[in-house]
Amino acid sequence: MGYAVVDVLVRRLATLDDQPAWRTATRAEMETRLRQGPPATPQPFEAILEQLVGDALEFAGRIDHPRFVAFVPTSPTWPSILGDFLAAGFNIFQGTWLESAGPSEIELIVLDWFREWLGLPPGASGLLLSGGSAANLTALVVARHARLGGPDPDAVIYASEQVHSSMERAAAILGFRREQVRLLPTDARFRLPPESLAAAVDADAAAGRRPFLVVANGGATSTGAIDPLGEIADVCAARGLWLHVDAAYGGFAVLTERGRAWLHGIGRADSVTLDPHKWLFQSYEAGCLLVREGRLLRDAFRVMPHYLQDTAVEDEAAEVNFAERGIQLSRMARALKIWISLKYFGVPAFRQAIDTALDLALEAERRIRAAPELELLSPAMLGVVAFRRHPPGIDDAARLERINAALLRRVLDSGLAMVSSTRIHGAYALRLCIMNYRTRAEDVHRILDAFERGPVEEE
Repeated sequence: MGYAVVDVLVRRLATLDDQPAWRTATRAEMETRLRQGPPATPQPFEAILEQLVGDALEFAGRIDHPRFVAFVPTSPTWPSILGDFLAAGFNIFQGTWLESAGPSEIELIVLDWFREWLGLPPGASGLLLSGGSAANLTALVVARHARLGGPDPDAVIYASEQVHSSMERAAAILGFRREQVRLLPTDARFRLPPESLAAAVDADAAAGRRPFLVVANGGATSTGAIDPLGEIADVCAARGLWLHVDAAYGGFAVLTERGRAWLHGIGRADSVTLDPHKWLFQSYEAGCLLVREGRLLRDAFRVMPHYLQDTAVEDEAAEVNFAERGIQLSRMARALKIWISLKYFGVPAFRQAIDTALDLALEAERRIRAAPELELLSPAMLGVVAFRRHPPGIDDAARLERINAALLRRVLDSGLAMVSSTRIHGAYALRLCIMNYRTRAEDVHRILDAFERGPVEEE
């Protein structure tokens, strides 16, 4: 049975380029294919696997396809996939050191690698989570505990209008009212201006409110924008504010020379969100939170019921219970796949893959600028480029939106590529996010050909 599953995975990866980048179906079709009652008798594994692959897994985005450039994709390495296979097969519970000393040590090592790459001090630490949303929620809990001691109706959070939706959701989960979250306008490069931030904080403080947290982007989802982290850190340091950098998308660009320059100042953050399942090429799920003063995680989350007294750890310098650093007691061993991948390929291979994606985004920007009917709406930043088809003589915004939405639907239906849309300064935009180590220049040009040369129609 194990060999059969591995063979299915290998066949999928070996033929990925020839498959459609995306395939979906209606709920009615899925019901017809899959809806059955619970089985009363055993079934052959081969038949189960055939139905699963043919009737369920076939109808999904191939997020690791070389022409899947929608949203923020992931393209896991084969060693990463095998790491998850091992973690599941060994059935690791990694909530406490007592039950997972080896896997916990591997997670500590991986976290230290990340800490060193970002330039955080030795006292920084964190944990691996399901993704950026969980990491941002955890960061907000720690920041509130450290700066406020608990809920405060006068507390204020600051971010740019480019902030990821998970941070707004995290604030709502923790009971912050909508008016306690200030979303500030960005500059022409979609970045949070430090002077605007300082003015907003000072105005709130003068009005008797309690500013305590700033969320800066280390790669905004719509545009790839990176806020001026060093200058924002200066604002936070001068006013005693917690600085959280959401670098779920772009954080691992620090492995490259230009990425380090763009993310200059990230090492001054009080907390940082990273997503290894994005630009570190790991399988879902793999998020990460690093906190400058690692002990603050335990301060915010540690609870010791009697039924766990055998697992008690008094000194985190000796041993670590990761359940005491976040919301999960039962947690899988997410670090195995990261450790295996980095050891197998070596860090330079990941650096090269990221650099190649950055180069392809620039290639896409050059192509868009040179095309008479394509309009650049947001230049390449990290792997993101936003544009639209703009035929001569058509300037009505609503009509342009209908034309581009129709083009996008045709490209999706063709299976050639998976592309998503966003809005740039209110305008409907087509958005490429190039992050896959399989993507080649010819893939980028095939996608842009479809938008540049496709028939101009309206939905």
